[in-house]
Amino acid sequence: MTRILPDRAPICGLSLDRPRIMGILNATPDSFSDGGTVTDMAARVRQLVEEGAEIIDIGGESTRPGAETVPVEAEWSRVAPAIEAAAATGVVVSIDTRKAEVARRALAAGARLFNDVSALTYDPESIAVARDYAEAGGAVCLMHALGDPKTMQQDPQYEDVLREVYAYLEDRVKTAAEAGIPPEQIIVDPGIGFGKRLEHNLALMGGLGTFHDIGCPILMGASRKRFIGTLTGEEVAANRVHGSVAAAIIGANLNVQILRVHDVKATVQALSVWAAVHGLS
Repeated sequence: MTRILPDRAPICGLSLDRPRIMGILNATPDSFSDGGTVTDMAARVRQLVEEGAEIIDIGGESTRPGAETVPVEAEWSRVAPAIEAAAATGVVVSIDTRKAEVARRALAAGARLFNDVSALTYDPESIAVARDYAEAGGAVCLMHALGDPKTMQQDPQYEDVLREVYAYLEDRVKTAAEAGIPPEQIIVDPGIGFGKRLEHNLALMGGLGTFHDIGCPILMGASRKRFIGTLTGEEVAANRVHGSVAAAIIGANLNVQILRVHDVKATVQALSVWAAVHGLS
């Protein structure tokens, strides 16, 4: 079976000829799925790497619907041990933050991917820090979100969600490029579940291929999201593994380059079968 792949340069040293797995490490007490469950950061890092994560995305501020903002020092104290542990393994370290100072400290500690759910709009210093990541050979991920996490699910409205999210991300990539960040070091994320209702998430999932036209790699983060629970009737986020793996395979079929997941082992296993069918090692 032949796959037509967008021609993309490597990101943080990872070739993009097949989907790459980003494992989620939430160093938070209140994340929607696994908040407060990780007590040994080094052990969790080792587990994610052993299961096949090629990127570890470390966050210290929950961006679940209704979440409150966390002060910089509190956020940094949560993520610093995980960054240190992950950097020591040689895996690509991603910092999931909206704050320039947290991202700046993470870069110095070994992070190479700045994953910003606000697409560098929350903190006026973030574009300069993102440029530092690019100059260090790293990258930045720009995500679409409708509003702040605290309010984003209070009746989100779109006339055409696919068109509007595409236009937003295209504009943010242009702004970042004009600030000196090479487009080949920018990733885009349509923000599944961030200010979207069920129908919006399904439209974005079905139209993921459209985002390739922006010219950047695509990251998809659908893992354990509420829309999977709505579709399957599973209220407990941690029990949405099967639906999450299905979403990852949909993303792979639409040539998404990075899959952000909680359940690394299950996703890697499913992708090994998918890759064999497509003739990938």
